[in-house]
Amino acid sequence: MNTDNIYGQLGISAPVLAFCREIEEGLKERFARIDENAEYNQMKVIKAMQDNRVSDVHFAATTGYGYNDLGRDTLEDVYASLFHTEAALVRPNLISGTHALHIALSGNLRPGDELLSPVGKPYDTLEEVIGIRESCGSLKEYGVTYRQVDLLPGGKFDYDGIREAINERTKVVTIQRSKGYDTRPTFSVEQIGELISFIKKIKPEVICMVDNCYGEFVETIEPTDVGADMAVGSLIKNPGGGLAPIGGYIVGKKECIDRASYRLSAPGLGREVGASLGLNTSFYQGLFLSPTVVAGALKGAIFAANVYEKLGFPVVPNGSEERYDIIQAITLGSAEGVIAFCQGIQAAAPVDSYVSPEPWDMPGYDAPVIMAAGAFVQGSSIELSADGPIKPPYAVYFQGGLTWYHAKLGIMMSLQKLVEKGIVTV
Repeated sequence: MNTDNIYGQLGISAPVLAFCREIEEGLKERFARIDENAEYNQMKVIKAMQDNRVSDVHFAATTGYGYNDLGRDTLEDVYASLFHTEAALVRPNLISGTHALHIALSGNLRPGDELLSPVGKPYDTLEEVIGIRESCGSLKEYGVTYRQVDLLPGGKFDYDGIREAINERTKVVTIQRSKGYDTRPTFSVEQIGELISFIKKIKPEVICMVDNCYGEFVETIEPTDVGADMAVGSLIKNPGGGLAPIGGYIVGKKECIDRASYRLSAPGLGREVGASLGLNTSFYQGLFLSPTVVAGALKGAIFAANVYEKLGFPVVPNGSEERYDIIQAITLGSAEGVIAFCQGIQAAAPVDSYVSPEPWDMPGYDAPVIMAAGAFVQGSSIELSADGPIKPPYAVYFQGGLTWYHAKLGIMMSLQKLVEKGIVTV
């Protein structure tokens, strides 16, 4: 068996392979700590499933209205147990993280209320949901106002600014855990807990919602363990384990989840309706696999940081920092660099590896975006993927990999493309 030979057949040159192997050798202790976290989270998932007496009966499909869907209801009990919350909404008709956030926000905000982001600008697709950018059906159109407190240099919370921004109309505070298309640090669960505690001392009744996308199972605790009233995420990211073909979740206080469910279905119906359509098996099994899948993605992110940091590119987080999500930002400094990187990720994919991605004007974004994702599930960012807006500072955002080995190949292939285009040398 010659592993170098198979990498060569995939298009990885000997210099790139040697450079990356040297980086990998220095990460073994770090990877061992990731595996320890994954073991803890794996046991946590198993306990939640056992406590809720998951059975093969819960894998049966329902249709139509979905009344008395035991699999759906038990899965939501599992999520509530796992996140230590009163209730959960876990549904295939929550079609993305953005949709789940929209449902959570619009279900819990009323005309005259104000939404506050104490962590700066939210992810691009939420700008139209909120109404920062004018859009039909935004919260702004329904009389919800928005206030934002930018982070201080270094990504620190502006506590004085936050205190001043909270007022009698502040109803919901939205905290984005991950960086989005930004190069700020991702927040740890502990940091989020400190922020929530500060906010609750000023206004105890305010609802604190955390956009938990890309962060699930990276640590051994979640935002709902440190005071978040709601946490929201996508099943085609971390908690779906690569098997969920669609879906999102909202976990938190029962009154918050009930209000979200009335927005998702209809007033008076709420969580009682919504057929699972045979997807429950994928949701349960994906959740079961998630801690291991997230561990592989984390290793890939750390590997990427160390490879590109050694080549002199700015990376966030850096090669030695603690990790609080699976995203690795790499500032390549040019459109050509971002495009070459993404083309390398696509070339490493098991699906559509022969396709060459190009930037395009995606709905919800203010600049052309390039996305590489030869995935089994369209848009699944727990699978190997990379994307970024084609605008300064020309940063690319790498995430995912259902296995560490695939994540490693993706980074080597991205470097190979940069080398072939003469952008870097190794």
